[in-house]
Amino acid sequence: MIIRRTFRAAAVLTVFSVAAAAQAPSAPATGLALFDQMYQAYKGKWYSTVTFVQKTTTKRADGTDSIATWYESLRYTQPRGSQLRIDFGPPALGNGVLYTADSLWVMKAGQLAATRGHGNALLPLIDGVYMQPASRTAAELASTGVDLSRKPVLAQWEGNTVWIIGVTSAADTTSPRFVVDSATLNVVRAVFSFAPGRDLDARFKDLVRVGGGWLAVRCEFYEGGKLATTEEYSDWKGNVDLPASLFDITQWNVGPHWAAPAR
Repeated sequence: MIIRRTFRAAAVLTVFSVAAAAQAPSAPATGLALFDQMYQAYKGKWYSTVTFVQKTTTKRADGTDSIATWYESLRYTQPRGSQLRIDFGPPALGNGVLYTADSLWVMKAGQLAATRGHGNALLPLIDGVYMQPASRTAAELASTGVDLSRKPVLAQWEGNTVWIIGVTSAADTTSPRFVVDSATLNVVRAVFSFAPGRDLDARFKDLVRVGGGWLAVRCEFYEGGKLATTEEYSDWKGNVDLPASLFDITQWNVGPHWAAPAR
């Protein structure tokens, strides 16, 4: 009886081990290789545009909340990559910004007020990586300091199995890093310095299907270990036909806007 039970237990364990091995995600050799997996998985499927209304909650220095409504338009084109337009308040006011991965234009009352030689390093992570070759994504993320040559580490994050890009081990909490859900291949966390002495910990939550891709409709941004900003999205729409003028700073208030009444 003991031998039979032992044999049965061993058989069950063997079956379980084989099943677990079959379900385990294959290990990419480098962070760059994982980026290529992400691109290949969604190539030709990811939405080319998305729009949404954003409730932005920012913590003031006194601990109270500042709440604002923003209107965001994101698109991808091969010549320009990912472009994000943010309207701060009603679009008719003309106040907002236009981001690419490496540049920023600030608009006030429909006019260009300032330009910056740095952009939004999160754009390649939430959009560009699924639309373009891994080498282009890597170049756009060079400023983050994440070491893409390291082998991604398999770990757990908020109850899900994830790949961590840029660390030496799962216990490494100091290296700049990207965290990718192993099932959906979506970036769910990014930790790096976006300015000297200013560490950013961006967390992407509540993934919903949009077209052939995904959108995190709740984003949390921590600075110095404290929650600084929360973004909550509503009324999201994918593959919207957006006019080119929407992303042209010389026509900021000229063309139609999906969130504004027709002129």
